[in-house]
Amino acid sequence: MQRKAVVLYSGGLDSSTCMALAREDCFEIFAISFSYGQRHNHELTVARQNAKKLGASEHLVVEFDLRLMGGSALTAAIDVPKGGVGQDIPVTYVPARNTIFLSFALGWAEVLGASDIFIGVNALDYSGYPDCRPEYIEAYERMANLATKAGVEGTTSFKIHTPLISMSKGEIIRRGLELGVDYSLTHSCYDPTAEGLSCGQCDSCRLRLKGFAEAGLIDPLRYAE
Repeated sequence: MQRKAVVLYSGGLDSSTCMALAREDCFEIFAISFSYGQRHNHELTVARQNAKKLGASEHLVVEFDLRLMGGSALTAAIDVPKGGVGQDIPVTYVPARNTIFLSFALGWAEVLGASDIFIGVNALDYSGYPDCRPEYIEAYERMANLATKAGVEGTTSFKIHTPLISMSKGEIIRRGLELGVDYSLTHSCYDPTAEGLSCGQCDSCRLRLKGFAEAGLIDPLRYAE
């Protein structure tokens, strides 16, 4: 029987590549996306359109509203910075976001009888988010096995897979292309236009464009500038 995996899928470059890697490892894919009040909700439109095209057997969209708490340029009336990727944790960091996302994924995995969860976090070529670091993922995995019925009873040992964590953006893109990922079906921008065009200036756009340049390729997306 094919093993099941829950894959966190935003519609972005990294999560699409992560899904392709899970598929290459012969998992049956259960994709999970989140509508959390993000200002860049065009990513969710892309996710809904493309999850099954990228190989998901099922696609679950979980809805909640982090605008109630704010604290991030992605969920509050705070300008998305356009000045380039810095060294400090940026204002686009959403408090506890990956912890919340992984908790939903863990719950669904337990219901599905799946022991594997894939998340496309990256600790090398990223914007400095604390919940993308290897030590965070290791700690969450320990907690997952302590805090679930399946973990306590020993019927499942949960594994959080982070296949992109030590790759550069260029390496991620090259690997995705080897696996047949169509990056025109992805979206990365934190501040897209009303029509869904990427701004080209936010941290996420800059990292994406840098990755395509490193790979010697042209990004297939259209940009506002």
